Amino acid sequence: MLSEQTYHYEFEDKRVFFLIDSKSFYASVESVIRGHNPLRSLLVVMSMQENTNGGLVLAASPMAKKKLGISNVMRQHDLPKDERLIIARPQMNLYIAENLRINNIYREYTTEDKVLPYSIDESILDMTDTWFFFGASPELVARQIQERVRKETGIYLTVGIGDSPVLAKLALDNEAKQAKNLMGVWHYEDVPTKLWPITQLDNIWSIGSRRALQLNNMGIYSIFDLAHQDPYKIKARMGLMGEQLYALSWGVDRSDLTENVQPKSKSYSNSQVLPRDYRKREEIEVVIREMADQVAARIRSHKKQTTLVSLFIGYSYAEAKIQGSRGFRKQLRIHPTNDTRTLMQTVIQLFEKNWHGEIIRNIGLDYGGLIDDIGIQLDLFSQPTEQINTNKIDKVVDDIRKRFGTTSIMRAMSKLEGGTAINRANLVGGHNGGNSYD
Repeated sequence: MLSEQTYHYEFEDKRVFFLIDSKSFYASVESVIRGHNPLRSLLVVMSMQENTNGGLVLAASPMAKKKLGISNVMRQHDLPKDERLIIARPQMNLYIAENLRINNIYREYTTEDKVLPYSIDESILDMTDTWFFFGASPELVARQIQERVRKETGIYLTVGIGDSPVLAKLALDNEAKQAKNLMGVWHYEDVPTKLWPITQLDNIWSIGSRRALQLNNMGIYSIFDLAHQDPYKIKARMGLMGEQLYALSWGVDRSDLTENVQPKSKSYSNSQVLPRDYRKREEIEVVIREMADQVAARIRSHKKQTTLVSLFIGYSYAEAKIQGSRGFRKQLRIHPTNDTRTLMQTVIQLFEKNWHGEIIRNIGLDYGGLIDDIGIQLDLFSQPTEQINTNKIDKVVDDIRKRFGTTSIMRAMSKLEGGTAINRANLVGGHNGGNSYD
């Protein structure tokens, strides 16, 4: 333990970052279009209300959380019986449009490359070089942005302001969301009084319960403890994450929002929660083939071939209790391909080899080990002409779907019992796109 350890902030750039969160975004948008105040309405956005297990709460208004005890991811059958509660279906296209509208307002306060949408409801703004054009202090500029977005969209904003991106995020989560003015400001000099006293480690961004337990096992029970450990020992125990957590404990983050980071490895995947429990092999395989087709089209559109196929099968809740397992994940190395028929056959073989009649509720598919598509690698055991023609058909289907929409041409199997591709075609992010409200 290094009790007198200090950090030399004079070597860090003191910048101005805003981390802005649209408060209870989905629920707020639904409240506004109904003419309600987002902070006073009793409303939840409920996905998959037709699901046999009941829908899932995607978002709840602040008052629904406070007065009715509703939390996100609560099931429909667990909701309190209250006639005042409004249950809205998700309208993802509307939420995306509102998100773009709000981010366009942010872009009027800094340059285009200094606005980074962090999620559907959060954005990071680097205001270092522009805040003084709009007000006497960053806090006044943030208030101006809050009031403007509230006036133009009806959405309330919560703002964390910090000398670094991580301090802005910590200010947002640990101060602004509880403040009456929905704003929190954390500077480097505030770290000892605002950050170090925190003992609920799993409430801190990027830590989580599992990592908090790992830190506890190292004798670290507060952010103060973390900041006063030997950083080399933490890195030796936790690797790069240990180094990052040590920097977080001092509020240090040198991220450049304008940097274009290219991932070293990439994969394309698809997953879905089935609308009901699937028991029949034929129905399950229809969905797996649909997903194999969809992800194959994606890698072709990026001019890639896959060499690693991964299949996840998730059991129903009751089945998982019986089996003592949530499901299985299997991988298979294959020759490079993006051929739909080949990939369908591969994932079906993976499924049939490892499934033993369990009841299914989740399916996930991933194509990794991607390489550039430089042509068809012919199989010695198949007719070359047939393989070339299959590849041409795939590309024609891709082109038709690109021009006229996903459902413009569908495989006949999607009309069979169990198929989900047609119903899912209009979903956005796995949820209803929506064009109207109830």
